[in-house]
Amino acid sequence: MNRRRMAALVTPLAVLGLALSACSGGTGTKPGLADAGNQAVKTADINETPLDKVKDGGDFKWPIDQLPDNWNQNQVDGTPLDGQNMFGALFPYLFPQNADGTVSENPNYVTSVKVVSTDPQVIEYKLNPKAKWSNGRQLSWEDFAAQAKVLNGKDPAYQVSQTTGYQDIAKVEKGTDDQDVKVTFAKKFAEWKSLFSPFYPKELNADADTFNKSWAQAPALTAGPFKVRSIDQTAKTAVFERDPNWWGEKPKLDTVTYKKVERPAQADAFANGQIDFYNLNNDINAFKRAQADPNTVVRQSSYPDYTHVTFNGASSSVLADKDLRLAIIKGVDTVAISKAILGQMQKDTKPLGNHEYLKGTKQYADNSGPYAVNTEAAKQELDKLGWKQAGELRAKDGKELKLRLVIPANTPISQQAAQLIQSQVKPLGVGIDIQAVPSSEFFKQYVNVGNFDLTIFRWISTAFPIAGNQGIYYLDPKNIGQNYGHIGSDKLNQLYDKAAQELDDTQRAKDLNEADQEIWALGHQLPIFQSTGAFAVRKTVANFGSPGFANQPYDYPKIGFVK
Repeated sequence: MNRRRMAALVTPLAVLGLALSACSGGTGTKPGLADAGNQAVKTADINETPLDKVKDGGDFKWPIDQLPDNWNQNQVDGTPLDGQNMFGALFPYLFPQNADGTVSENPNYVTSVKVVSTDPQVIEYKLNPKAKWSNGRQLSWEDFAAQAKVLNGKDPAYQVSQTTGYQDIAKVEKGTDDQDVKVTFAKKFAEWKSLFSPFYPKELNADADTFNKSWAQAPALTAGPFKVRSIDQTAKTAVFERDPNWWGEKPKLDTVTYKKVERPAQADAFANGQIDFYNLNNDINAFKRAQADPNTVVRQSSYPDYTHVTFNGASSSVLADKDLRLAIIKGVDTVAISKAILGQMQKDTKPLGNHEYLKGTKQYADNSGPYAVNTEAAKQELDKLGWKQAGELRAKDGKELKLRLVIPANTPISQQAAQLIQSQVKPLGVGIDIQAVPSSEFFKQYVNVGNFDLTIFRWISTAFPIAGNQGIYYLDPKNIGQNYGHIGSDKLNQLYDKAAQELDDTQRAKDLNEADQEIWALGHQLPIFQSTGAFAVRKTVANFGSPGFANQPYDYPKIGFVK
């Protein structure tokens, strides 16, 4: 699955299964994805089409792994990627991401945003007076104040997914009118453009119970190009329709229909016209089938999505011992896993070696060297730790070294990676039980609550590595956020604090690479590989496909079907 950041089902939000670059492929003309280092790799591949060439109307059918567990992305259950993808149609994003990882002001919501002071750091937002919530109320400084207060982490009753940046805000004030907002920081926050996206109404943040629970089934208010027509929790479908009160560019589509479709069934659902695209999720069989379908274009680009293993380092877990985690990491051959899964689709099968930056970014550095596979060293470490070979498995204090690896059901790549890891650590005397659980329960019942020893899912990266990742790696016992493994250190916290206040881009990248080295040293999680970024898309679809970084949010008004 993905998350990160958003977690994709399987983020930094998350994604299900292993996702979660490459150049554009045609229909059956390419043997595989291009080398990730090739000059031909596209920033995005979306069949960009002028709007006068796009039909007015139509229903775009979008497959999902699950409906949101909470329509409030700032609540701990609201972070899976499916929800994030849907929220872009309904809620404001002040600084949408572009395909190349840059961001731009969204004129639908702000007419200007300026840094009016650097010491203290003060940001002034002037809101578009046309922008209104679905109850008719204009977006105002009070919405900013309410969101900043709830997400600062001071009140543990609010089950927030992360506090990064918000915890540094000293005050939010009204300017010349209700649509003039001044945000003053107690200490500098370099990634301030990451805040207030998505942006929520003050009504949601009224009290902890409202914040945590009131949007679990559906959003009460929206302010996007689409609004909710229906949500069917039984059928696992949701339908959005054009909002006639939308003040921006009129969407081309009449409706967007989201429906749960199990991963193995997506190719058939596409062939039957039940969905209009699907993520190939690094699955070679799905990739080959899509290439052979005359109604399909395989769209591919550099995509900010990677697969990893999260370790449970909570005090009650057998993996609470950092040295045990590191020994197991040295027993996992990520080179072999990446080659087995990606080898038929692209030349570059080198594993990902960084938790902060993805391959293809100028800041990327491979910091994985000291933790590369070394079976003999792993065995020696396990011996030193007192885990002695006793038959097929090692044991210590009468307890066998058997770990539970939780994955979402019906995700072939997660299953394949899990089985490869299982076979690789067996010679160490480490046993792994693979537990496949329903995808709709994977995060809420397992990952979010630490109900695993190991788990595999995908993280969707963003243009903001601190805002995206700090909630995953920063350890605050009072607010675990997305640090599902409960792993961290004071040193790592301090490195993040330093980076967050560093306004120089080059130095901030150095600080974050130092933080990445500490993440490796803690055995926090094991990155495996970056996504191929390949999607099967119906040939008639316009302005949609493999978006690069331009997925937070998707540009919903432009999506449609060619005339």
